[in-house]
Amino acid sequence: MPIDVPTIPDTAALSGSPASAAADALVIGLHPADGGGAAPVLAAGAGDVDSAFGGELAELLRTVGATGKIEQVVSLPSRGAVTAPRIVAVGLGAPATDSAAGAAGAAGAGGTAAEAVRRAAGAAARALAGTGSAVSTLGAVDAEAAVVGAVLGGYRFDVHRSSADPASAPVASWAFTGTDEALVRRAALIAGAVATTRSLVNTAPNVLVPETFAARAVALGEQAGLVTEVLDDTRLRENGYGGVSGVGQGSANPPRLVRLTWNGGGSPRARVALVGKGITFDTGGISLKPNAGMADMTSDMGGAAAVVATVVLAAQLGLPVTVTATVPMAENMPSSTAYKPGDVLTMYGGRTVEVLNTDAEGRLILADAIVRAAEDSPDYLVETSTLTGAQQVALGLRTAGVMGSDELRDRVARLGTAAGEDAWAMPLPEYLRSDLDSRVADIANVSGQRFAGMLLAGMFLKEFVPDGLPWAHIDIAGPSYNTSGPRGYTTKGGTGVPVRTLIAFLEDVAAHG
Repeated sequence: MPIDVPTIPDTAALSGSPASAAADALVIGLHPADGGGAAPVLAAGAGDVDSAFGGELAELLRTVGATGKIEQVVSLPSRGAVTAPRIVAVGLGAPATDSAAGAAGAAGAGGTAAEAVRRAAGAAARALAGTGSAVSTLGAVDAEAAVVGAVLGGYRFDVHRSSADPASAPVASWAFTGTDEALVRRAALIAGAVATTRSLVNTAPNVLVPETFAARAVALGEQAGLVTEVLDDTRLRENGYGGVSGVGQGSANPPRLVRLTWNGGGSPRARVALVGKGITFDTGGISLKPNAGMADMTSDMGGAAAVVATVVLAAQLGLPVTVTATVPMAENMPSSTAYKPGDVLTMYGGRTVEVLNTDAEGRLILADAIVRAAEDSPDYLVETSTLTGAQQVALGLRTAGVMGSDELRDRVARLGTAAGEDAWAMPLPEYLRSDLDSRVADIANVSGQRFAGMLLAGMFLKEFVPDGLPWAHIDIAGPSYNTSGPRGYTTKGGTGVPVRTLIAFLEDVAAHG
């Protein structure tokens, strides 16, 4: 069965009036009225459309229940007032109090003004499923957010279906007002990278095994002009990758390690190493997980999918930053050949780890990858994974935990939140290190106590980061996979987090070093 890159809608900037644009639907934004019962307020970009309705559009929308509440979608026929036969109005919540792009304010929007536009655009895209073409005036509010929200809100994963329902298909083409082609192209590339990550995560684990995941990563890299390298299980053992080999040895699908490099276009401003956890399915190994929720462990390679998509995106955007993704891939299975509690693994670089729990496998493959990535002498190292259930306990299902060097940790958390991927900086107290002391090896992979699980995992990873190298870890155990219904531009299943955080960081490095 193919592992396809998702098809995203055609996107373009609209230079003329939305009122006269040829399309099947026309999307406008609404804000709530100040007074109860009054008509909602038309958002920026809807002026020509309102004029075509004789200035009565807001009142017409009020009569069909429109309030401007965030993500509320209402529709009415245009009756020839505009070229598009259908008007779709979507709530943006209260307008931002700060006109700066992405500034906080959007009361009731659950985040920044840009996030309100993304959520609204996503809700409109879902409501327009099965539509051929649409024009969106939300670009006049925030063009990048309008494009990203529309593309991702309509995302569908149908690879494993025997037939796809045309009525649920994404809008085939979008045109956006208030912007230009360069900005639309950039936003569509970002949305495409998120969609690629979602599709990799959503692919069934019997299809996406380490070998096929590696092949797909290489194919994506070669299409983007990246330098690629793959270590198979034989080379992993020969080169001393004890973490990746140990975790993968219980599976009939042997492990891989993939490296993808974008050279920065010839004049890079910095070198950035990205590392992502690629456990294509996690049973917990000998320390077997309970059955409840185990099917969601198809998402345990979300970090790997994100860094693969991000380095490809960096090349597509031509960022002047050298970016190398080091991606360990393995299946964690119980069998007669599986690694066991009590085993001691010799990691890449020579450090030894006592395995106390085989369900703490992600940190083992990441440790190998971190040491290898650091050999390239990067200026920064950022790695991400569905690392711990403790992240979900501490921060919930939508906020990533960021650990690492104080300055870089805070920078990544700030950029991620601004990009619409909520993140929170977490500490790594030194007193926790003694909890990982091993009876027989340099370090144990887990502690004997139940507290601070996310921080202890971060402390373990810190042991493999060279002194002086700025690094950050993004724990996406909750945010990378949505087990509930769709919301805003987030669909059920893989979310694509933290692609937008990673690309925001790379662009920040490109701009500021």
